[in-house]
Amino acid sequence: MSKNSKVLNLKDKISGNEMDLSLCNLTEVPVRELALFTKATVLDLSCNNITSLPPEFCNLTHLVKVDLSKNQLTCLPDDLGNLSSLQHLDLYNNKLNVLPVSFSQLRSLKWLDLKDNPLEAGLAKAAGDCLDEKQCKQCATKVLQHMRDIQEEVDRTREKRLLREKELEKKKEAKQREREAREREARKREKAEEKEKRRKEYNAQMAAAAAREQQKKKSEEKKKKNGQAADKKVVVESTAKPRRSLIGLVFKLLLLLLLGLAGVAAACRLTDLQKEAVCVPVNVAVDDGLSWAKEQEGVVRQLVQNLSSAAKEFLESTQATKN
Repeated sequence: MSKNSKVLNLKDKISGNEMDLSLCNLTEVPVRELALFTKATVLDLSCNNITSLPPEFCNLTHLVKVDLSKNQLTCLPDDLGNLSSLQHLDLYNNKLNVLPVSFSQLRSLKWLDLKDNPLEAGLAKAAGDCLDEKQCKQCATKVLQHMRDIQEEVDRTREKRLLREKELEKKKEAKQREREAREREARKREKAEEKEKRRKEYNAQMAAAAAREQQKKKSEEKKKKNGQAADKKVVVESTAKPRRSLIGLVFKLLLLLLLGLAGVAAACRLTDLQKEAVCVPVNVAVDDGLSWAKEQEGVVRQLVQNLSSAAKEFLESTQATKN
């Protein structure tokens, strides 16, 4: 059967504001076609083989009365509460255990029949017997209240769950912050340790450089001191050497003079020249000298001794200067 033929057939099922699809052996609800007839506010789907309603059925917000009795429904759509205009709902003789939580949102519902369904205990107690019009109206009121209670419980459970999730998220975030704080502290500590290590290495390098500089200064001072001592020694040696040379020259001149005098005296005393006029004063001087020498023997001895001491001290001082 094509879509157009279905539409034409649905038109044949309309009478005023009521669309009668009962006893049509339907297994599914033709939602798309029903959506085209918004003036049909009363829908009779009773006595079919419908096992479930599609989610799109909840978009038929123009429906005021729906009869789904004597089908095989095991559940209703979760968004059934979207049927805001629904006032009359017949679910007699189906296989329903529970109703969707959104059922509590059917604020316009005035009449409800849930007889001959395997309802869970709490829902069955709220539904009652529905044996007449009054009881069906009470069924609608009590079931709505029951479903509102369930809705509130669901909301509280959801809030508790959300609160737990929020608390868990906060704890997770707190742990994350703590972990990040520990990581930052660890990085900070590592940086501080690295900085302290570099500082110690720098100080060690500076200390080593200072030690090398100090050693260099000491070495230079030692070399300078040794150089000054060497220069002083050279000066002393150069000073002492001319002094020794001068004294030696004086001794040599004196010795030559004495030898000359001794030769002249010997020539004048021991040769035939002693009678010569030249030798007369020499012989006289020699005789006088010998006489004076005899007279001054003690003084000479003392003089010789003094000269010997002076010569000894001079030699010792010269040796000390060399060392």
